[in-house]
Amino acid sequence: MLFYKEADSKEFAFVASKKVGNAVARNRAKRLLKAHFIQNSSKLKNGKYIFVAKKPILNSDFKKIAKTFKYIYRKLKLVISD
Repeated sequence: MLFYKEADSKEFAFVASKKVGNAVARNRAKRLLKAHFIQNSSKLKNGKYIFVAKKPILNSDFKKIAKTFKYIYRKLKLVISD
């Protein structure tokens, strides 16, 4: 899940609730989100981004996560260049 608000600079946060799993699972989910964001941050508009991890992320591979976020970025028109 992604929340976005326009701003002058890029700010981001990664959140995983206890519904995702124990501390190890929550940290893994946040690491997956962070890795994806770092890889694509140069292509995104400035703004405040809040990434919320949901339980299915633990069973997904990195390619599937990347594909999902690429779709979300395009849907929200957050991509500067491809």
